[in-house]
Amino acid sequence: MNVLLLGSGGREHALAWKMAQSSMLGNLFIAPGNAGTVQHGRNVNIDPANHQAVGAFAIENNIGMLVVGPEAPLVNGIRDYFGEHPRLSDVMVIGPSAAAAMLEGSKDFAKEFMNKYGIPTAAHATFGREELDAGLAFLGTCGGPWVLKADGLAAGKGVLICETLTDAKKELVAMLKDARFGAASNKVVIEEFLTGIEISCFVLTDGRSYKILPSAKDYKRIGEGNTGLNTGGMGSISPVPFAGSAFMQKVENSIIAPTIKGLISEGMDYRGFIFFGLINTDEGPRVIEYNVRMGDPEAESVIPRIQTDLLKLFVAVGEGRLDEIALQTDPRYAVAVMLVSEGYPGSYEKGKLITGIDGAEGSIIFHAGTAPGSEDGQVVSNGGRVIAVTSMGNTMDEALERSYRNASKINFEGKYYRSDLGFDLRGWPPPR
Repeated sequence: MNVLLLGSGGREHALAWKMAQSSMLGNLFIAPGNAGTVQHGRNVNIDPANHQAVGAFAIENNIGMLVVGPEAPLVNGIRDYFGEHPRLSDVMVIGPSAAAAMLEGSKDFAKEFMNKYGIPTAAHATFGREELDAGLAFLGTCGGPWVLKADGLAAGKGVLICETLTDAKKELVAMLKDARFGAASNKVVIEEFLTGIEISCFVLTDGRSYKILPSAKDYKRIGEGNTGLNTGGMGSISPVPFAGSAFMQKVENSIIAPTIKGLISEGMDYRGFIFFGLINTDEGPRVIEYNVRMGDPEAESVIPRIQTDLLKLFVAVGEGRLDEIALQTDPRYAVAVMLVSEGYPGSYEKGKLITGIDGAEGSIIFHAGTAPGSEDGQVVSNGGRVIAVTSMGNTMDEALERSYRNASKINFEGKYYRSDLGFDLRGWPPPR
């Protein structure tokens, strides 16, 4: 089977790396890909947002499956485009319809969905640009910290946590009146701040049955000890020590199963990944957000732990028989440490020469923001998040040590990474 994978980040490199191991794979194309994905297939210079160009390439190259990595093409309806096209309707698409993708495309929509189907989440209220005064008044009725979320897609950076009411009001004005996040903040969700440890849970579904994938812990803040600005993710650890069978049973019963039933009840065509961003509170797990694709950088720690042929799982999703396939996972820990550009998540320079990749031993190097250099064999930085160093280990500390050792060998001007991943997971499980 010929497969076209959309995207250019670390998640897409992890998906390409895994699918390339399948005996079912014919040709793998990645659009546009990065300097690492070329190890597993052929990069093609196509914009994933251009449905017509993606469709034309699929027809020309006898593509049997389209795997959509990032969220934007899904929210913009690429699955619907393929389904309605007479020459593309037989292509299996791993990713939901535009209607179902609103679970990520609109935080207000997601909150209303959770309310309707009794899925536990934070208390919240939504305000549009014409409701700024009402939003400011509402902030005054809430206790801090104050959580403000841009309603639309903001590349993982549209969530602000404000420690003072003054800052919260200032940021609400910046989001609604000054369009800090562009059209994404035409509406803002203000929600209750929840205390606990966050966890990312993932499901692969064919719209009827589902498989629960390994859990992961993502580190969003740029600074040590979870300080500073939110990023797209500074690293991930899988599994999460406190997410044992009892915890995951609660998650399945109160969150995953009601979500799948809700999608079916709404008549939504959902075939692909569902990301559940959760927080483990004293009252139990609650949903912070949905994503309609695999997480990043969680993919770089979760995908290596999946032992089952990923393409075989995707075919079962496309054919609606996922319940027939057994999911096998590696019991070891996987840790992904993200190397980022100086200045990220703000402004940063590209084109920095990357050295030392070949010197990394015992780790998987997933490229994120990279591109080929001007000379043969060169790799340069091409984004804020540049490379994920993923390692396996029998313990979390063993995997961390290996990833950090190899992260120190890879160099580019302005390289930065957090050296405290796992700091909040030590001590789990608690003593009996």
